[in-house]
Amino acid sequence: MDPRAIVAGICLLLFNSIGARGEGLSYNFYEASCPQAEDIVRAALGPIFLSDPTTPAALLRLMFHDCQVQGCDASILVDSSEAYASSEMASGRNFGVRKRETIDILKALVEAECPQQVSCADILVMAAQEAVHLSGGPEIKVPLGRRDSIVAPSSKLADSSLPAANIGVDGALQVFSKHGMTVEESVAILGAHTLGVTHCLNVLNRLNEAGEGQTKGAITAGFEAFLRLNCPQGSSASNLTFVLNDPTAAAFDNHYYKNAFGGHGVLQVDAEMVMDPRTAPVVQLFADNEAYFFEAFSSAFVKLSRSGVLTGDQGVVRKTCNAI
Repeated sequence: MDPRAIVAGICLLLFNSIGARGEGLSYNFYEASCPQAEDIVRAALGPIFLSDPTTPAALLRLMFHDCQVQGCDASILVDSSEAYASSEMASGRNFGVRKRETIDILKALVEAECPQQVSCADILVMAAQEAVHLSGGPEIKVPLGRRDSIVAPSSKLADSSLPAANIGVDGALQVFSKHGMTVEESVAILGAHTLGVTHCLNVLNRLNEAGEGQTKGAITAGFEAFLRLNCPQGSSASNLTFVLNDPTAAAFDNHYYKNAFGGHGVLQVDAEMVMDPRTAPVVQLFADNEAYFFEAFSSAFVKLSRSGVLTGDQGVVRKTCNAI
């Protein structure tokens, strides 16, 4: 037998056994303690998604914002309190983040079957995973075993960790490279924008930086006029009004890339990536081949979900997600 195959097999066994003891992430982490955890989350999310089709986009964004501040540790779920007067959610960068209460619902259902076994951090990742799949995207297999934070980061840390709405290609590549992503994976993770909407408050950040007809990135005159009409300057309702990210905003597909190539990128990075020589070929590839996009997105999603995780004796398993 090939010695390399023997070594690989031993490493896989060690990885899985370590994960089962709670000392790391593993694809069978809850096999003994709560084997039904993923099934509980999946079954509960189906009706929730049907009652509110905006939920998948919200849960995906919730996970992204959690993982980029102090790692994937469910810190974004912690409410402000006397102990944490300025929690992560107080950051302006978390404007529009919703559905934290959905994770509380899922946690309660899992706790009823497996008390104090499954972390809020893992439930949040599972919920985002299902949000992608139940919206028509890939079925992503994610290792589990995260533990919850015992410290809620301040809004200042969130301000410095989360990318601004007007971030460009350079900034986006720098952000995602910190999570070990390649250029291709960085462009793929931006494909999460295929779900949901963009609030006019964030659109105005882009439009305010340029005069009419001078907006950066690939944008048609008609689409720029559409954005300015739907998100007028000085509107007092800019935090309530929004535009769809792409024509199929409730479906996880590759229309985001087709939209960008057509000059209909809503955010700055959406419009810039079709013109940058590092990212334009990847955008074209994803626009032409949805299956390839799904594969790259799955890889990027797993890398993000492993970012800064607490495992083993680190952190805790919270009984309720919104308080430490």
